[in-house]
Amino acid sequence: MDVRQVDERASVIDITGELTGDSEQTLAEAHDAASAPATRLIVLNFSGLEYMNSTGIGLLVTMLIRAQRQGQRIVAYGLDEHYRQIFSLTRLDEAIGIVGSEADALAAA
Repeated sequence: MDVRQVDERASVIDITGELTGDSEQTLAEAHDAASAPATRLIVLNFSGLEYMNSTGIGLLVTMLIRAQRQGQRIVAYGLDEHYRQIFSLTRLDEAIGIVGSEADALAAA
């Protein structure tokens, strides 16, 4: 996972490969790196995601809770139709905004 600080209020986490239980520490470190004191928006770029299982979804929920405690919003883009359906079925899309592009995500800030 790569972290890009867009400006003082927004960061992007580029998620590549798999998001599974093995990703726990990496995702936590990425969120920490993305969280400057003024950060209010975390954008998750899923365009490089190859596979995510239920444990990976759980890690997103954990990150969502951490972000909310820090006063941050999470917005995601790059999800394929399969993962959009999973976000919908789990109602994760009600907590994490799903948008079409990084530009749309940053406009949400």
